Amino acid sequence: MKGFTAAFLIWTLISPSGGAPPAWPTHTACKDSSLEVLYQSCDPSQDFGFSIDQCSQHLKSNINIRFGIILREDIKGLFLDASLLTGGESVLNYSYPICEEDLPNFSFCGKRKGEQIYYAGPANNIGFDIPKGNYQVLLKLYNEKHSMVACANATIICS
Repeated sequence: MKGFTAAFLIWTLISPSGGAPPAWPTHTACKDSSLEVLYQSCDPSQDFGFSIDQCSQHLKSNINIRFGIILREDIKGLFLDASLLTGGESVLNYSYPICEEDLPNFSFCGKRKGEQIYYAGPANNIGFDIPKGNYQVLLKLYNEKHSMVACANATIICS
């Protein structure tokens, strides 16, 4: 009976609750007095690191970011899809080629499965003021075969 109890206890501790996979922790990408950007990996197999150096309600046209991940897929091509939602309504959808086989924009373009990407540098965009409110952003990075490289659910809180 003691063996059964021990086995049941171990199974209870290591099995996910309700059959759902455990969620990755919520990370803070940046925070200041009027803006907070939080994110959580939506890839059930992998978490990653991301941060924004200047956290301000006025988004500058050239912000510095940091991003780190270990690749589970080769990236001859790397593409970003971003969706902005507020109040459950889609406001903006955006797609951008980060790496293309004929046009490698960054040193990590062409990296292979198992290698690490660490990027610290500028992310060019249009500068604008972030309106007050709560926003949800879904970000997906995928390769030329449409295999997911990274996925994040982000929350932007601007007060």
